[in-house]
Amino acid sequence: MDWTIWLEWVLKGFILCLILLTGFAYLTWYERRALARMQVRVGPNRAGPQGLLQPIADAVKLIFKEELTPGRVYKVVFVLAPVFTVVPSLILAAVIPLGTSFNLFGREILLHISNINVGVLYIMSIASIAVYGIVLAGWSSNNKYAMLGGIRASAQMISYELALGFCFAIAIVMGNSMNLLDIVNAQKGIWFVVIQPVGALIFWIATLAEVNRAPFDMPEAEQELTAGFHSEYSGMKFALFFMAEYQKMIVICMIMATLFFGGYLGPGVDKFPLLGPVYLFGKVILLLFAMIWVRATWPRIRYDRLMAFGWKILLPLSLVVAFITAAGILLAQEFNNQLYFWSIPVLSIISAMVAVMFIYRDLRRKSHGRF
Repeated sequence: MDWTIWLEWVLKGFILCLILLTGFAYLTWYERRALARMQVRVGPNRAGPQGLLQPIADAVKLIFKEELTPGRVYKVVFVLAPVFTVVPSLILAAVIPLGTSFNLFGREILLHISNINVGVLYIMSIASIAVYGIVLAGWSSNNKYAMLGGIRASAQMISYELALGFCFAIAIVMGNSMNLLDIVNAQKGIWFVVIQPVGALIFWIATLAEVNRAPFDMPEAEQELTAGFHSEYSGMKFALFFMAEYQKMIVICMIMATLFFGGYLGPGVDKFPLLGPVYLFGKVILLLFAMIWVRATWPRIRYDRLMAFGWKILLPLSLVVAFITAAGILLAQEFNNQLYFWSIPVLSIISAMVAVMFIYRDLRRKSHGRF
């Protein structure tokens, strides 16, 4: 095998990790500035122009902060848990296509690290094991609040992973492949979010729950669990949990952009391949803003209602939407009639409205004391 292939893989992996690490640092700045504008505050503006050096100041503070390890923790697992949390957030991005390819020194450079036929299955597998680090952190801390946070994280992941799996299935059916590059190419005519807006919405809600973002941040609810699964962590160990959350936000937005928003596709990509990563990261920035907006406006959901929403609303709705998508595509192919195909978004939106009606009726009944 040509040694330059190994060099290309190493360099692309290093560059992707560097992008994610830098993105994590400046996502914290982006979130703080966006929240400040929404809440009529100033936000970080002292360290560097417009506060741009604030992430570096925070990193230096965490590096030099004293690390405290309680005496009765299960030390080996306690130390490894942050690593188990942050590693999946990095390797998830390995199969996401950032673009097509370009020529450099007479060699074709592909704008992705790995193009595997079961890219969607790879993402689902790695995303599923990411919760182990949080559960192990809660258990190894030997602290009742941390343990409750870990249990909540695992229960929440199981509840919303099912709906998330159906949303992946929707993208697979529409793209007729589990290869992410094929799914992106299938959206050259029209983005999948237009065909299946409800599936994209369910995917986005489920991923908010997967990364424990507000209003689904019950595993670390400070009013109830002080800090939840990372209560006993400090210094760089805490920084790794912090890093994992924000990196998962970036990677999940990259996955959503790839599955439903055309990925790297945009005007001029065929002629100028390096525009692909620009379009992809532009979409990621907009999706991240939506996550930040939700955090600024929605209160935390009570835990029993959070679980009920996952099992009683999102799971049945995602199952119905997946059935509508598969049936619409099959009927359109069988009868060669695009009317069946365009019935997919209409029927899906009607299904979502029915689900909203059930939520409204349930909340009205509870507000009037009829349980």
